[in-house]
Amino acid sequence: MTDENQTPRNDIANVKNQAQDTVQWFRHSSPYINAHRGKTFVLMLGGEALEHPNFNNIIHDIALLTSLGVRLVLVHGARPQIEARLKEKGLPSRMHQHQRITDEATLVCVKEAASMARLDIEARLSLGLANSPMFNAQIRVASGNFVFARPLGVRDGQDMIYTGEVRRIDSAPITKLLADGSIVLLSNLGYSPTGEVFNLSVEDVATRTAIALKADKLITFGTELGVINKEGEVINELLAAKAERLVNQHIAALGDDEPISELARQLKAMVDACRGGVKRTHLLSYEIDGALLNELFSREGIGTMVINESYEQLRQATIDDVGGLLELLRPMEDAGILVRRSRELLEAEIEQFTVIERDGAMIACAALYPFEEEGCAELACVAVNPAYRGDDRGLQMLNHIEKRARAMKLKELFVLTTRTAHWFLENGFTPAPLTKLPAKKQALYNFQRNSKVFFKTL
Repeated sequence: MTDENQTPRNDIANVKNQAQDTVQWFRHSSPYINAHRGKTFVLMLGGEALEHPNFNNIIHDIALLTSLGVRLVLVHGARPQIEARLKEKGLPSRMHQHQRITDEATLVCVKEAASMARLDIEARLSLGLANSPMFNAQIRVASGNFVFARPLGVRDGQDMIYTGEVRRIDSAPITKLLADGSIVLLSNLGYSPTGEVFNLSVEDVATRTAIALKADKLITFGTELGVINKEGEVINELLAAKAERLVNQHIAALGDDEPISELARQLKAMVDACRGGVKRTHLLSYEIDGALLNELFSREGIGTMVINESYEQLRQATIDDVGGLLELLRPMEDAGILVRRSRELLEAEIEQFTVIERDGAMIACAALYPFEEEGCAELACVAVNPAYRGDDRGLQMLNHIEKRARAMKLKELFVLTTRTAHWFLENGFTPAPLTKLPAKKQALYNFQRNSKVFFKTL
């Protein structure tokens, strides 16, 4: 007997799977929600992003960040809009040293383009229809003369006229507006004490703003998914020194009147921000729906992050790491790869552990148990989160453990393993009989597990 209104079994399964996916996403994102609350992010959006169909989705994600307590400064550019106005008026687009020459007629176009872009962003942030993600958002947007500028002057004989550079960011009123819950909106225009207006690069404004505010992040939007390697894959993390080399190589190949590529401009801004004290900078595609949320609320992100130094930390474990270690070790214990350890045992032996921490999560660990009388030590509990295998973190951990053992004047390292014998063989261990183990370790040997014994001379 069936009921026409009854939900089919396959639909029930889909509903359950969808519900589980949603719950898991929230659970995994909750640490990032807590970490980002109260932080200051500077978002850089070029004029190309403003014209893309996905820009409305970016606005919705910005509204979500605001509701989660993130303090946001939006810095927008207007390059394509300026070009369109120059073309409409029959005016030339002149470049020198990869920058626009802004005469009086061009400055009018720059003002018009920047003003229209600002008004469009404010209008979209004011949307509050009941059938939209902005319903009840009630976002306050503030803008003003917070960017002080000066002229670039004459460069190699060419007067840049109203093309300028940032002299100073008036950070105090911006900070106050952010504390009051407003989104601060800045454009590519800057002002001088003499009442002049200058055309600035959006990258200069965004970078100097992030540095002046001591922002936690600078997030840039471009057409690229991120920096792509030779295999066509997005590089998740890039050190500032490497990013700077990529920019310099690009600029060196350009002619004087050629514009710098969007990607190179973004990378240079990110490098400058890192050098100025901004801890993390991100490159995302404005074409990908949800790129901002994926980058901020998932461990691996979706774009490229440029930083001064790696944000993975290899260190000795502390008592606060016990919970993370339990979570890391449990899958391998359930699979029978590692011997099960209780919370009480981990707490008692925590000083023996070394961990690799990434963004507050334990992604790898290993323990060192010395047998000083025999001049050797056991390497135990080697574990790497499956999502981070293949990047030599196990070898990094092994090298650190060996260094610790040498510092203790120990001459050999041994390991008991049931599943990973080949990895240890590849890294200098050799098979050994059970009788070579220290007497205390032999007495504890579990014949049911039948672990293989390997030794390595240090």
